[in-house]
Formats: sequence, structure tokens, C-alpha cells
Amino acid sequence: MKKFLVNIYAYDHHARFEVESNDDAVSLEQSIVDKLGENSITWESTGMFRKIPYRITYEEVSNDTRPLQSKKVLGVEVGTRASI
Repeated sequence: MKKFLVNIYAYDHHARFEVESNDDAVSLEQSIVDKLGENSITWESTGMFRKIPYRITYEEVSNDTRPLQSKKVLGVEVGTRASI
């Protein structure tokens, strides 16, 4: 089971919450629907209506303290910045 941070933007409102799910689309979708069914989510007004009225994003929650990118320099692993 992995933790996912879910952001939902629906018309003029936004909700952010975490769900636990297996790493497949069907399981993640069912976890989101179950969480929405609990009515425990706080919806906040965004204050502006966008041309794209709704979207759902999610990302895996990681409690890892290592940097996103690393490189070995003289046998020592160091954190590096992302290059464009």
C-alpha cells in the first residue's frame, strides 16, 4: 500500500487529502471514491472560475529524506539540483 496526495479542483472549489492505495489505477480510483463518500473532506473556495472547470491530480507521498537527484562524487553520494 502506498500513500497518495490527491488534489481535486472542481469548478470554484479545491480539496486536498491523502489516500492509501495499491499502485494501480483502479485501486487508486476506488480509494478516492471511498474517501469522497465519507464526507470528511473540506472543500475550499478558490475565488476564481477557470476555463478548465475541473481536474484531479495525485502524487505519491514519500517520507524519504534523500534529495530527488543525487550524484557520486569521489565515492560520496551528494544531492544535486535539477538541470534544465
